[in-house]
Amino acid sequence: MDYLKLTSQQKLKINTLGALKSTGYQPISVKEELRSNLIKKLKNKEQVFEGIWGYEDTVVPDVERAILARHNINFLGLRGQAKTRMARLMIHLLDEYIPAIKGSELRDDPMSPLSSFGKLQIKEHGDETPIVWVHRDDRYTEKLATPDVSIADLIGDVDPIKAATLKLPYSDERVIHYGLIPRSHRGIFVINELPDLQPRIQVALFNILQEGDIQIRGFSLRLPLDIQFVFTANPEDYTNRGSIVTPLKDRIDSQIITHYPKSIDIGKKITAQEARVKENKGIQVFDMMKDLIEQIAFEARESEYVDAKSGVSARLTISAYENLMSATERRLLLSGEKETFTRISDLIGVIPSITGKVELVYEGEQEGAGIVAQNLVGKAIRKEFINYFPDPEKIRKNKEAQNPYSQITDWFGEGNMVDILYDSSFKEYEKALMSVPGLEALVNSYHKKADKTFKLFLMEFALHGLSEYSMLSKHGLERGMQFKDLLSSMFSMPGMGEEDGEDEDDNY
Repeated sequence: MDYLKLTSQQKLKINTLGALKSTGYQPISVKEELRSNLIKKLKNKEQVFEGIWGYEDTVVPDVERAILARHNINFLGLRGQAKTRMARLMIHLLDEYIPAIKGSELRDDPMSPLSSFGKLQIKEHGDETPIVWVHRDDRYTEKLATPDVSIADLIGDVDPIKAATLKLPYSDERVIHYGLIPRSHRGIFVINELPDLQPRIQVALFNILQEGDIQIRGFSLRLPLDIQFVFTANPEDYTNRGSIVTPLKDRIDSQIITHYPKSIDIGKKITAQEARVKENKGIQVFDMMKDLIEQIAFEARESEYVDAKSGVSARLTISAYENLMSATERRLLLSGEKETFTRISDLIGVIPSITGKVELVYEGEQEGAGIVAQNLVGKAIRKEFINYFPDPEKIRKNKEAQNPYSQITDWFGEGNMVDILYDSSFKEYEKALMSVPGLEALVNSYHKKADKTFKLFLMEFALHGLSEYSMLSKHGLERGMQFKDLLSSMFSMPGMGEEDGEDEDDNY
């Protein structure tokens, strides 16, 4: 038999050391295993890291080079940059099954046992030593570094109960209860948020990474552990909570810097893949709305009110998209209609997703999380507006140019106003938008081929966009938004409109 040619089913039938020897099996280190399987995938043009978008030309090649070089890896990047996801996907580069001595805490290789238990089993049973097959999913161990993590958790400690049960002195190696790292022998071990690990605990990793030595309560053990180490770290942690001690950092062979999506399209792919949204045939989502959701994150990463060092996780757009769909679904249920589409006014539902996902600087805290979130939505609308309609700023500067918005602004200037309510039915929504002279004509001028629903969507979008460019005023009501002339709004006395539930400040 040729071990390399055996199928998984054939391997699982082999249950003794003698049978394993007959296949020609030879031990291979986990780093060599990862390297070998990566080489096969690269030669076959197979995608190694499935579901990772935006890293094809940056992070993924760096990881592949590190694996080929048999390096331990540290992923360095802000939160929500798929660091842990990358580490977890590395298990697909492991063999599906590997043999281990049955009952061994350290998954001892039958041909090269590490623990005293494994060596004793082979000494007593020889070729009849029973073996089991370990699936690659069971060879991945992950630990979140927190200040309360101890050396006993990671390395191990003397187990007095085991000593008493087996009637062994504390000097006997068999009384040791191994920690997570030794139990990860022949696998991948991941420590998330490494800087949060106390320096004295980090020191304990020095020899494990370099020589494979571990020390437990006075035992000086020489265990050449075979582990692929992967660490993750956030640059913010280096100043706010802790740091990676220099000697440990020196022993981590490759440090790979991650990043956020560099384009709206990549962000949309990530959100579509990760969002927990059940398909609802009654709800139509325009691509433009998806662009707006992604643009909110881009605006947040550049906002003066948001702490750039903390970062803005991709989870913001995922959560925002889920809330957007929920807001639309709720409106559909309340109206009793069978179908609808996401509206700009539904973006009110994404505010809770933003306020919980951004860290504010002092100025942002003064403004308030809710106001900052509304401003981010407004800036996203402003950015997208010029992709669909003429730039109001350019029209202002060029006084000779024809103003396509004049009929709309003139109508509001005459003292008219329009309310767009969050839970309005389709007919109410359509009636409100159609009541604004020039609004439908504006959309027809630039999007004549659009269908009826998208035109209505663009009509509402135009109102929101014009308010962001200070051509209209937008005020929050208890149940929706009110648009009116900017000048008359500026001269309104504080408290006016309270009977309608109107707020004094403009907001989203």
